[in-house]
Amino acid sequence: MPETGHRDTAAPTSRTAPLSQLPTREEHPAQPGIAMRRTPCIGICSTTYGDLVCRGCKRFAHEIVGWNSYDERQHELVWQRLHRLLAQSVRHHVRVVDETRLREVASELALDAKTLPLEVLAFQTLRRRPLSLAALGLVHQGVDTSAKELDARDVLLAIDREFHWRSRAHYEAAFKTPAT
Repeated sequence: MPETGHRDTAAPTSRTAPLSQLPTREEHPAQPGIAMRRTPCIGICSTTYGDLVCRGCKRFAHEIVGWNSYDERQHELVWQRLHRLLAQSVRHHVRVVDETRLREVASELALDAKTLPLEVLAFQTLRRRPLSLAALGLVHQGVDTSAKELDARDVLLAIDREFHWRSRAHYEAAFKTPAT
């Protein structure tokens, strides 16, 4: 069953707190939009219909089945992979040009704007408030700034497709066995 809120735990970078320093559910009381999620599930599971990589959370089918039996380190490894692939997908489509503005909007949305990596913050902010990219401090990669503003929802869908594609490619590289 999906839980409210979000738990983003990427590998440490200069802009990201280490996993051990990120908030836990116990440190943030369950409040809509603020509670930390214990699972990446977003309630759109396509593995039920035979997908090996979920179109919703981008986990592998065996990770979804085994999630409740995983220990904390296994959860961290899955979260790290998901955030790495999401960050790559975001960077492929948008660039943060005004970090302060992005963090301000994210704070208004009760996202953890201080510890989330910028790319994850950009994606989560776009999901919750699809303002113009400029209003979020973002620009589309490879698009002339004088061109008409792209619809944020279209950019969000493009990032999500890229994220799913990268997740499928990772699965195939890690688990697909050559034909004998």
